[in-house]
Amino acid sequence: MKPNATCLFAWWISILAFTGLTVPQASADWPQFRGPNRDAVSQDAKVPSTWSASENLKWKLDLPGQGASSPVIWGDTVFVTCFSGQEESGDVSRLMRHVIAVERTTGKKLWQKDFAAPHPDDPWQGMIREHGYASSTPVTDGKVLYVHFGKGGVVALDFSGRELWRADTGKESNQRRWGAGGSPLLWQNLLIVNASDEGQALVAFDKTTGKQVWRQESSLLDLAFSSPQVLKRKDGKEDLLFAAPGELWGMNPASGKLRWYAETGLTGNISPDPLTQDETVYVFGGFPGTGRVAVQAGSKGAVAASGILWRDNSSSYVPTPVLHDGRLYVVNDQGFAWCADAKTGAELYRERVGGGSTGRGRGKPFYASPILVGDKIFAVSRRQGTFVLAAKPQFEVLATNVIAGDDTDFNATPAVSDGCLFLRSNQALYCVGSGK
Repeated sequence: MKPNATCLFAWWISILAFTGLTVPQASADWPQFRGPNRDAVSQDAKVPSTWSASENLKWKLDLPGQGASSPVIWGDTVFVTCFSGQEESGDVSRLMRHVIAVERTTGKKLWQKDFAAPHPDDPWQGMIREHGYASSTPVTDGKVLYVHFGKGGVVALDFSGRELWRADTGKESNQRRWGAGGSPLLWQNLLIVNASDEGQALVAFDKTTGKQVWRQESSLLDLAFSSPQVLKRKDGKEDLLFAAPGELWGMNPASGKLRWYAETGLTGNISPDPLTQDETVYVFGGFPGTGRVAVQAGSKGAVAASGILWRDNSSSYVPTPVLHDGRLYVVNDQGFAWCADAKTGAELYRERVGGGSTGRGRGKPFYASPILVGDKIFAVSRRQGTFVLAAKPQFEVLATNVIAGDDTDFNATPAVSDGCLFLRSNQALYCVGSGK
């Protein structure tokens, strides 16, 4: 008797479970910052490499406000956050943050939820105008959407927009008053949040109830804008990684307790997320000088000097690089594309992309982190379009894509879903895909 499809599927699942492998997610899902595995990698061969306002643009949705957060996607729904209500005088007493759900295939808005600021926020002036009050990318487990709004706290919503719980994360400000930047992480039953801006702490909440499970405070968290990551060790243990000014931490994700740490020498502001390959961790950032460091993950206490595998001062201040085929790629905030050997740190190329600053006198040319789609690097600039580079150790620009009519900043890292690239600016959300 021939086995039916249900039996075959169950057998396949059991084999995956026995071997320790996981069932791949549907190609439509991009549930968090930098994708399903937080590595900014997609193998979706259908994503087009060229587009414009009249080519390969499937839909556009005007947004009710600005934002630097990335869109996240589960199934047929795209979620994006933004903010409004700021005054040119700097007054933010009427600040509102918004969560919007969008039908993935058509661009139709399904619902919008608005949240008034519970605490006085940083004034609309200086560097905060470069990214605003909705910079943390949400995360979803396919049932609940979790949103971190900095001093606006954390909100959990179901997919119909119903609020399930809300939690406060603090009301303070970092010394520069730059606002929150890191994106939350789901690990088992915990939602782990970088609350360094408003509370100089990393905080974990029960994802079902919103109850605080642990909170770890440190003065080193001031000006730490990166997102927490998880390192899966060869022995099955998992470390929670966090890059703070001067140090890389390996923590117990269940308790927040420090297991090991490494002195990176990258003092000042840390914005890029750490990357991992096997048990090597790559850390980027720093101020006033930037750098990159490769660290052999520790086990207990301080990592020895021999655990610092290499250092280099050519790095990225804001965008997180992408790791591919043993090489690190990024177009950094200064507009330089560089590629480095991940094993040795040796720089393979460093070239200017585009014209650098646009001369408008505002900020840096790149904030978004690059993503790898197949064998191409997609790097979204703030005001000069999206550059498509060959993912190889020789510098090659394959395409430059500009959407005419949108002169606002594109600060967000894009998302990929089912053959489409999702971009957001301070004006609109775009779906790029083959055909009209």
